[in-house]
Amino acid sequence: MTWKDRGRNESEGDGNIYPALSVVTAAQSEAIQERVAGAALTRGISLGDRLVLQLPPSATLVCAVIGLLRVGIIPVMLNPGLVEQETNRLLEDCRPSLVVNDEGLLSELTQGPQAGLAPYPLSRPMHYTSGTTGQPKGVLAPILATAQARQQLEDEADLWGFTKDDRFLVVSPTHHSAPLRFATCVLMRGGTVAVLSKFKPQAVAGAIENFRPSATFMVPTHLRRLFAPPSYLESVDLSCFRIFLHAGEACPPAIKLQAIAAFPPGTVHEFYGSTEGQFTSCTEADWRSHPGTVGRSRPDRTIWVDDHGVIWCKVPSYAHFSYFGDPTKTSQCWREGSFTVGDLGRVDDDGFVYLEGRRDDLVISGGVNVYPAEVEAALHAVDGVEAIAVFGLDDPEWGQKLCAAYVGDADEISLASRAAECLAPYKRPKDYFKLDSLPTTDTGKIKRSTLRESLMGKS
Repeated sequence: MTWKDRGRNESEGDGNIYPALSVVTAAQSEAIQERVAGAALTRGISLGDRLVLQLPPSATLVCAVIGLLRVGIIPVMLNPGLVEQETNRLLEDCRPSLVVNDEGLLSELTQGPQAGLAPYPLSRPMHYTSGTTGQPKGVLAPILATAQARQQLEDEADLWGFTKDDRFLVVSPTHHSAPLRFATCVLMRGGTVAVLSKFKPQAVAGAIENFRPSATFMVPTHLRRLFAPPSYLESVDLSCFRIFLHAGEACPPAIKLQAIAAFPPGTVHEFYGSTEGQFTSCTEADWRSHPGTVGRSRPDRTIWVDDHGVIWCKVPSYAHFSYFGDPTKTSQCWREGSFTVGDLGRVDDDGFVYLEGRRDDLVISGGVNVYPAEVEAALHAVDGVEAIAVFGLDDPEWGQKLCAAYVGDADEISLASRAAECLAPYKRPKDYFKLDSLPTTDTGKIKRSTLRESLMGKS
């Protein structure tokens, strides 16, 4: 391998191995990119084709993604925690030319012949995001010409000021879009990236001490775990940070204030975005002067709210996307150059955006979106389930935890067994409530807000 593995074979006291930290410089990354791209091309994979990467986070994986994008091959990032049934559904949908789901095959690709690369990534990785129908949707960006590819990279890199001097620490799963986006910008600007194979508070503290990052990205759940007793950040020198980015879910003010107190002044930045695209950026000063805001629109974007309170964002052409294989859903989310992911909110007279509610059925647990319809479809198959509703309840660690209320003779053991069989861990309800009936509207739709209110405090 051309990157340096700084993993330590130490126990955290819970029987698990200390997560590995892999580090790659821009020059080392370029060499890996060339060979991974060459290996893909020699296998007959070409411009616009899709290649699935379903692996734990690593520096090599990040480099592979960039190399594929620089020859116009679309990496499809799948969660390695998905069960076989979930994975197969996504593979049937995206129809990849190659599936890389073991470290041995990834290592083999790094030994390919060198390929000539475009100066910038020509597209974005394809990530799956669930929809209200319960069916995950692949977010596919177009193949760009060189000029637009440069604009796409600079759109992100310039906003956060990434340069060759930056050292970016990845602590989030790389099947999510944000950590990959930031790591790509830093490497393409000549900087260095370190990737933690799994988030653990002690491992993050150790990575900060040893790698001395200038930048990182986390979701509020990461912060909750880092600040929870024993706080691993209390004894860590955080003066190395130039910028600390967070997003993924609403950040409780108390957690935000802890982050502002812990990191150097002015370094904590928030943003509002989604797998589909990015909306806003928010400095510490913005957040203090406009409590509750998620910031103002990013450069080259216009945010507006329709008559129903739905947030729309007008974006430049290089930021367009479609839902793979689903022109109907694509057309529903676009309106004259603006797109929406269905979030509700408002924009004040100064242009600051405030979220007033996520889509009614969306649960954000640990910064990860879970749509109840997919979970409900799986659990409906359990004998004795007459009706079921999945929803989120407030949780001090995860922000929200996934719960299920059901009617029928089924038991919790059967429901939990079914969830373990066909759903990834983050989609499995933590609590089950057996009820005589579920609250519904006059048209028969389940009133999840009523469920949440009635069951609050019973979990």
